[in-house]
Amino acid sequence: MPGPTLDIVETDQNLPAKADVVIVGGGIIGVSTALFLAERGIDVVLCEKGTPGAEQSSRNWGWVRVMGRDEREIPLAIEALKIWDTLDARIGGETGFRRNGILYISENETDIANRDAWLAMARPYGVDSRQIGAEKTEALMPGAGIRYQGALHTPSDGRAEPQKAVPAIVAGARRAGARILSGCAVRGIERQAGRISAVVTEKGRIETSGVVVAGGAWSRLFLKGLGIRLPQLKVRNTVLRTSAVSGGPEGAGATGTYAYRKRLDGGYTIADGGANLHPVVPDSFAFFRDFQPARKAEGDSVQVGLSAQSWRELFEIGTVPLDRPGAFERHRVLDPQPDQHSALRAFDEARKALPSLREARVQQVWAGLIDVTPDAVPVISTVESLPGLIVATGFSGHGFGIGPGAGHLVADLVTGGKPIVDPTPFRLSRFSDGTPITIAPPV
Repeated sequence: MPGPTLDIVETDQNLPAKADVVIVGGGIIGVSTALFLAERGIDVVLCEKGTPGAEQSSRNWGWVRVMGRDEREIPLAIEALKIWDTLDARIGGETGFRRNGILYISENETDIANRDAWLAMARPYGVDSRQIGAEKTEALMPGAGIRYQGALHTPSDGRAEPQKAVPAIVAGARRAGARILSGCAVRGIERQAGRISAVVTEKGRIETSGVVVAGGAWSRLFLKGLGIRLPQLKVRNTVLRTSAVSGGPEGAGATGTYAYRKRLDGGYTIADGGANLHPVVPDSFAFFRDFQPARKAEGDSVQVGLSAQSWRELFEIGTVPLDRPGAFERHRVLDPQPDQHSALRAFDEARKALPSLREARVQQVWAGLIDVTPDAVPVISTVESLPGLIVATGFSGHGFGIGPGAGHLVADLVTGGKPIVDPTPFRLSRFSDGTPITIAPPV
């Protein structure tokens, strides 16, 4: 099942002998980090085993939001939105970013109460979110065929195009001096005297003293090869793309049964936030205790079952010597089988509410694997046991919108500059230092 089609972008061909920093992974976090490091004059090389942006960074909903986030993410999400505002001019490209607002649509009193609780927590951060009633909700969903009780509305939140953003940032990062290599898997890291001395790729060795692991769903396997424990699992979500339609809401919104986002091409991205599959893999057992609080909090929103991913990972538990190809080269792009049923069900629900979608046709359905942590908050962190290593992963389905902010923060950690926000909530050690795992309540 082919994934979404990304904008074509040129990448580099020649493997350099050395670099100040090597980034492992070419999703939105990795390429944003490359951009900010290159702008600071750092000699940075990014290695992507497949095509930049081809996994979850191009397969997500395309929301760019502060609304509904865990309190630990709010400051970084606010900074990320500021970066999105000027990102197109900065990189000389089109990411599709527009501030058209987002709605969390309320269908009952429980929804309203949950959103009141989030607002009470978020107000000190200066958010412009507010609860609106049925009439204002209807005005923001032109022609709505269902009268909802209201919504939590954030006018300053926005949307962007996942299939355009990473290629555009890649082009901007290269113009700033970064080298971006596609089809170049990093097999592992070499050390001397306890510090990083090089990365080993399928194309050769790059001398470096700094490495950023931004491998998304692959980060756990990569770090396992270094003896570093990262409690991270994968969750599949399916997305549907429609043909262009006339009318309809300009922004994005979600109910308990469907989510929508207007696209630049005039169509809509449709998904169901409650139709998520965690494929049972060996790590499901290794991290069983870590994820117990999340299982209790998620309820029915994440289902557990077997998939092709289950069998694939069963044979990839062990590490592979650096002089041999491994999983990173066997699987260039994660392209899981989509859940057609859930996507079409969400589309049917969306068409009941949005009459403009009744003329739409299904153009494509795809799925992606989301990298999740036990508390659904990312890891953006140095690693005490290996100086020079920084991990940026586990964005738990929130990574696209926060990506440029995360890239800025990673660059701050690499260079030792003043961080754009306090990185403490994102430290890797929170999963090993006795800190209780806390899950944000539903919004």
